[in-house]
Amino acid sequence: MIQGYPSRASVAPGERLVLHIATDAPRFRVAFYRWGDGPVPMRETRWLDGHHAAPRGAAEDWQWPAYEFDIPRDWPSAVYLAHLEEPGGIPFDLAMTSAAALFVVRGDGGSEGRREGSGRLLYKIPLATYHAYNYTGGGCFYVNQPRSQEPPGTRVSLHRPGGGIGGETWGALDYYDMSSPRQTFAHWDARFIRWLLQNGYAPEFCTDFDIHHDPALCSRYRLLLCVGHDEYWSEATRNHVEAFVAQGGNVAFFGANLCWWRIHLVDDGAAMVCHQGGPRGAFDHWWPTTGANRPEDALTGVSYRHGGGWWDGPRETEGYVVQESGHWAFAGTGLRTGEAFGMDTTPPLVGYECDGAPLAHFDRAGGIMLSSEAQRCGTPPALQVLAAGLLDSGWQERPPREMHAANEGIHSATMGVFTRKGTVFTAGTTDWAQVLASGQDARVGIITRNVIEHLLR
Repeated sequence: MIQGYPSRASVAPGERLVLHIATDAPRFRVAFYRWGDGPVPMRETRWLDGHHAAPRGAAEDWQWPAYEFDIPRDWPSAVYLAHLEEPGGIPFDLAMTSAAALFVVRGDGGSEGRREGSGRLLYKIPLATYHAYNYTGGGCFYVNQPRSQEPPGTRVSLHRPGGGIGGETWGALDYYDMSSPRQTFAHWDARFIRWLLQNGYAPEFCTDFDIHHDPALCSRYRLLLCVGHDEYWSEATRNHVEAFVAQGGNVAFFGANLCWWRIHLVDDGAAMVCHQGGPRGAFDHWWPTTGANRPEDALTGVSYRHGGGWWDGPRETEGYVVQESGHWAFAGTGLRTGEAFGMDTTPPLVGYECDGAPLAHFDRAGGIMLSSEAQRCGTPPALQVLAAGLLDSGWQERPPREMHAANEGIHSATMGVFTRKGTVFTAGTTDWAQVLASGQDARVGIITRNVIEHLLR
């Protein structure tokens, strides 16, 4: 048995990384890998004295023995995996459920964003969501977890194994890809990052907690990328991203179920708390106890309230129906208005969770319209619906919408874009990264490239 976790999962070049590690072996070593076009070996430590430590509960700081490692100043900004290796241990595997810890080496905003051109690109790793589903210690936000009184809600520790890799993960496996749990680095983020690097981009990296703590972080970049399943946000993280857009920064959301729950960081950032009470479809559900009345639509243009989920088994979709074929996002795809794409891929492009705009009309021949309730729901007035995929009554969840009971009204995955000084693009589906990485539908790659190139200008 060997497991570990970082004291802080983000460091700058030249800083010191602290890993807390417990093992039954008398010695171990750490092999550091940078995630690029696959795992890139960076450094291997000497053999270190191992110490046993007992596991604790999911809400506790595990306080395992600490080991310090200097991060070289020439290490590029990237996601890194620390493989914890006992004598005769198993080799590194990105999809492993133990013996690894994830951390990010931050950039300083000096990257060109793409190797051949201008612009700066920042990729955000969703640690809060990783930990919300991290079941190490027998609990997570979804099961077997004690509640906090101040602030009110369910509590999970960030000082325990897991958080993207190296722990147990709650939730059903992906019917289309059981090699990694959905709420881990391997499932979406690793695929998207590999595609970026293969296509000539040089992003820098941060975690959502970095944005929480540093109001100016995003302003050092031109474009922020959020990918896959980025469900849990703190108020500060949301404030700082919205301020970035208001000041002219751009954001591309290649994911869904975004910014759905609000979390509080507590214990000097060692734990987080989330209040998930109240009706899921309530207009102020994002902060139900405070009445903050900030639907996520105002940040992303869309919401899970108008979308839905299909978690288990094969899902049926008719793909995305194009509405604005002349838009720059579709340049070079050959797609026509009314034409659908992404329905014949594995997995289907629409799903497993989708965010939508409140639609009043859905016509496969074109003519998808926003409902009259859109602005009251928080939908930006400038939102352009580029494409949408209908979620019919066969979907396993279609949450309540404003003015409607559960399963009423039109639910969809909505691809859209709006400008509020800065521009925000949303793909409206979690599984964009999987289809992109598979190369099964070249049009998904062209759209991704169009979005990034346009928003890096």
